Amino acid sequence: GACFRARRYCQAGCKMTEPLVTLDVNGNAAVIRLNRPSRHNALVPELLTDLLDALDDERSRNARTVILAAEGRSISTGGDLLGFWQHRDNIADYAQQLVGLLNQAVLSIYTHPAPVVCAVQGQVTGGSLGLLLAADRVIMMRGVSITPWYSEVGFSPDGGWTALLPDVIGRQQSLNWLCSNASVTAEECLDMGIAHELVSTDAFAAALAWAKQIAGMNKASIESTRSLLGRNTDDIRQGLQAERTAFVRQIQTLEAIDGIAKFLGKKKL
Repeated sequence: GACFRARRYCQAGCKMTEPLVTLDVNGNAAVIRLNRPSRHNALVPELLTDLLDALDDERSRNARTVILAAEGRSISTGGDLLGFWQHRDNIADYAQQLVGLLNQAVLSIYTHPAPVVCAVQGQVTGGSLGLLLAADRVIMMRGVSITPWYSEVGFSPDGGWTALLPDVIGRQQSLNWLCSNASVTAEECLDMGIAHELVSTDAFAAALAWAKQIAGMNKASIESTRSLLGRNTDDIRQGLQAERTAFVRQIQTLEAIDGIAKFLGKKKL
């Protein structure tokens, strides 16, 4: 498989011995895997840059379907708080970069020429929910949990929690989920429409089966259907940009910096 990693170190201080994102082709499906399992695939600028490269690669753009998956126990646990902590002296610039790249990734998944199915295991926290919300189909392992964490740490929501989630579950339910910082189960995600299929053993195998099913359908019909059901991307882009602006403003506060420190178990500021 291809990788998109030339740097030896990521900005969160981790030495890179493996590619952060891989791209392989399995039949008619392009398989994109997040590959930072030691940090639960937490988001750093380098991983998101490589994810964008994979989504833009002609092998994924020319595929009949794209499977977005991840190595390790969790698909992704949001922005890496260690990265924020290590960049606390220029945290606004770092947050602008990270959330900007996340927004690009969300839009790239949402507007991808091929249907995208997301295979989900473990925990999903913070802005990584946007990767699921942007996909055409979400297949979850039983035992998955999704938790916002914003109100606990002192951040403002990003990754589509306000730009995309209300389209799926409604404004009030989105508001209550974010404010309560509740952990939502895979079964609850299925009921709410965030997930479309639950499996007990292998989410990737189920995603591959769906990809093979889609490959047997009429391509033009699927393309037309996705286009007709798609939201105006300018509206989504504006919503994501509003999230980014609020996130950067909030993360500079002492409350947010203190929340990062406490979450990481460091000395209280």
